[in-house]
Amino acid sequence: MNSSDLRIVFAGTPEFAAAHLQALLHAGLNIVAVYSQPDRPAGRGHKLTPSAVKQLALQHDLPVYQPQTLRATEAQAELAALQPDLLVVVAYGLILPQAVLDIPRLGCINSHASLLPRWRGAAPIQRAIEAGDSETGVTVMRMEAGLDTGPMLLKSHTPISAGDTGGSLHDRLAELGPPAVLEAIDGLAAGTLQGEVQDDSLATYAHKLGKTDARIDWSRPAVQLAYMIRAFNPWPLAHARWQDQPLKVWTAEVEAGQGQPGEILDCSKQGLLVACGEQALRLTRLQLPGGKPLAFTDLYNARRDQFIPGQSLANGQ
Repeated sequence: MNSSDLRIVFAGTPEFAAAHLQALLHAGLNIVAVYSQPDRPAGRGHKLTPSAVKQLALQHDLPVYQPQTLRATEAQAELAALQPDLLVVVAYGLILPQAVLDIPRLGCINSHASLLPRWRGAAPIQRAIEAGDSETGVTVMRMEAGLDTGPMLLKSHTPISAGDTGGSLHDRLAELGPPAVLEAIDGLAAGTLQGEVQDDSLATYAHKLGKTDARIDWSRPAVQLAYMIRAFNPWPLAHARWQDQPLKVWTAEVEAGQGQPGEILDCSKQGLLVACGEQALRLTRLQLPGGKPLAFTDLYNARRDQFIPGQSLANGQ
């Protein structure tokens, strides 16, 4: 059987998933329906906003389903009525119970943004940078009831450079994933693709991100904080306290320096040097409440008398 003969249902929600759906559409595959999470409030007006995947699906006149859960028998019957050969899942955000996994004739596959079994879970891109990994990638796997535990079908690798942020790595993996999924679909349709069982002893878990994760603890080594700042750029953004207001940190560099954790050691156009548990961080791009991200050079020119060595950014930790 050719991949173009398959009845495919696609399930996904954010931009990362939309890049995969776009590739499947461009390849001329038969997408019979799209599943995405229900519309969510967004923006200052909290207006209900469709996901990136839903918006793309509607542009191509594809039927869109948005159940609150797939555990309900009604939702499962609705999916079964589509008679899918294959379910392609990318960052969908809902749990697929075994009853759903059993519906497609060829099962369900998932494009996951890590080199499994490392970084199973919700935030693999950011956690890989935060941990200082030198490499990551995309794994296409068969889905099973466990969290990202299914047999691995294909992997695409990419190095993590010293300049990578959560945003830049996301965009690169969004380019790597779709070709791997298309290759996997071809292999499944031809019956030539075999899965490799994951080694659970090598598994790590990528916990979901929250704003509390991004609070800077200056007692940690500067190297670890530099990884964290890169990982959480552009969201949720590493942050500290300065003069009793939040200070968001977009970029920073490790330098030599010693002092009380959080103490400002030096202020210059090159950046704000802050002591850490080991070494120091030169903060080079910052954002104050209500303002835009600015190079510290610009902040220093406007607020030179407010950034003073000896002040602490550790308040409120």
